[in-house]
Amino acid sequence: MSWFFLLLGIVSEVLGTTSMKMSEGFTKLIPSILMFIFYGTSLTLVTLALKEIEVSIAYSIWSGLGTAIIATIGILFFKEHFSLFKMLAILMIIVGVIMLNISGEAHEKAASPAYPQIEKNENCEQ
Repeated sequence: MSWFFLLLGIVSEVLGTTSMKMSEGFTKLIPSILMFIFYGTSLTLVTLALKEIEVSIAYSIWSGLGTAIIATIGILFFKEHFSLFKMLAILMIIVGVIMLNISGEAHEKAASPAYPQIEKNENCEQ
């Protein structure tokens, strides 16, 4: 369920950033309001995802995929400048996110529990 929360958090963040662009510097009321709603929703969902996903993995996926998606939306819908260099940069972000995710899975298999249980010594008084 945490991965689903993270995915929804990314979608909400992308919608928030798109609303930010559409608000034209807070001059349009509806996109300005939606921006706050989507960002609040995004942070809530990512916080829920962090219950089971390492923060380094969750944040890198959230920010990396969000950045790549927003760059693509900017090019396709807002007619922002497109270049081979920009496309290469977006691909590098996606590859980096994939590599971090793979390294996180390998680490989870070899690591001890994230929250080890502390054994209480019955001989010590508190």
